[in-house]
Amino acid sequence: MTLRQVGTSDMMVAPLALGGNVFDWTADEKASFEILDAFVEAGGTMIDTADVYSAWVPGHVGGESERLIGRWLKRDPSKRDKVVIATKVGFLDGEMVDGEYVASLEPSVIAKACDSSLERLRIERIDLYYQHRDNEKVPLADSLGAFDTLIAAGKVRATGLSNFTAERAELALATCHQNGLAAPVALQPWYNLLERDKFEGPLSTLALNQGLSVFSYYSLANGFLTGKYRSKEDLGKSPRGLRSIEYLEGKGLRVLAALDEVAAETGASLATVTLAWTKAQPGITAPIASATSLDQFKDLAAALTLDLTPGQIDQLNRASE
Repeated sequence: MTLRQVGTSDMMVAPLALGGNVFDWTADEKASFEILDAFVEAGGTMIDTADVYSAWVPGHVGGESERLIGRWLKRDPSKRDKVVIATKVGFLDGEMVDGEYVASLEPSVIAKACDSSLERLRIERIDLYYQHRDNEKVPLADSLGAFDTLIAAGKVRATGLSNFTAERAELALATCHQNGLAAPVALQPWYNLLERDKFEGPLSTLALNQGLSVFSYYSLANGFLTGKYRSKEDLGKSPRGLRSIEYLEGKGLRVLAALDEVAAETGASLATVTLAWTKAQPGITAPIASATSLDQFKDLAAALTLDLTPGQIDQLNRASE
C-alpha cells in the first residue's frame, strides 16, 4: 500500500479515509473503538469527522463524534502519531433552512469552533480543517483569513473546502493568492459510481490542475453499492433504504451487475470493489467510508490493498456512464 500526499502539505495518508459520522451514534463506543483500532492496525491513517456529528440525533447536541475520538486517543495516546485527523466547521453553529444546514463561517465563529473541536478531540492541532459548506454571504477573504490565522497560531496544520463548486473553489484559491493567505490543500465532494457528475468535470479538472487532494464522501451511495438493495422490496431492510429508490430506477442495477462480475473475479465484496474503483480515479486521494461493526469494516480494510486491473476499471466506468 502506497501512501498519498495531501495536496502540497507534508501529510501522507493511506488511500482510504475512515468516516466518523457514525461514532457514538449507530456505532456505540465499544464498536467505534474496535473499528478505530482495526483501522490503524490495517494501516489506515486519516479519520474524517465534523463538529456537527451527530447533532441531528434526538438527545445529541453535536460534537459526539469528536468527543469519542478524543476518548479513544486518551485511552492510547500513542495512536495520535499514527493518524491524520480531519474535521469541519460551519454546520454546528449554522442554521437549518428548508432541511439543509447553512454554514456559519464568520471569523469569530471559526475561531471559537476550532477551540471547541480541539478540546473535544483532545489534541493540540487539527491536521485538516474544512469549511463544511460554502456560504456566499461570508466573504471568502474573511473565512479563509480566519483559517490562515489558525494555521499561524499552530492550531491547524492545513485546510480544505467541502461541498464547494468548482467556480467557488477556484475563487477561494485566487483569494488566498491575492491576500497572501495559506491556501486550501484538499476538497471533499460527493462522489461515487452512480453520481460521477458531482465531481467529474470542472471540479476534478481544478483539483488536478491545482494539486488539490480529494477525499470523496457518499462513496457507497447510502449502502446501495454494497448490493444490499436490488429491488423495491429490499428498500425496507433499513431506515435509509428509501433513499436508494432513485438508484433502482436509474443505472443502478447495471452498475451492480458490473460490480458482481468484478467481485467474482477478485474474490472481494461489492463494497471493497466500489472503494477500490473510487481510489483509482484521477484526482482522488482517498474515498471516505464508515462502518458500524467490525464485520462491515473488513470490507473497508480490504479496499486499502485491492488494486483493480485497467480492464476492471474500464468495465465499471462503462457501466456507470
